[in-house]
Amino acid sequence: MSEPIRGIIEIEFPNEEVARVVYESVKLEHESVPYRRSRIEFRQEGRKVVIEFTAADNSALRGTLNSYLRWIKVAMDSFEI
Repeated sequence: MSEPIRGIIEIEFPNEEVARVVYESVKLEHESVPYRRSRIEFRQEGRKVVIEFTAADNSALRGTLNSYLRWIKVAMDSFEI
C-alpha cells in the first residue's frame, strides 16, 4: 500500500472580507460532502483560505481538489458580480 498524499494550498485574497465571503460560501459545500478516500481541513486565516489535504491516491486527490477549486472559483465569480 502506498503512502497517502499530503499537502496544503493557500489562496490569498485582496482583503479579509473577500476571503471571508469565499470561505463561508465554500464551507457549506465542505460540511455536506462525504469523503471516503480523502480528508480535508478547510479554514480561513486572515486574507487566506487554506485547504489542507490528505488523499489515499492520485484520483482521490484530483477529484477532491477539483471540487474545492471549482467551488472557490464560483464564489469568487459571484462576489465580483
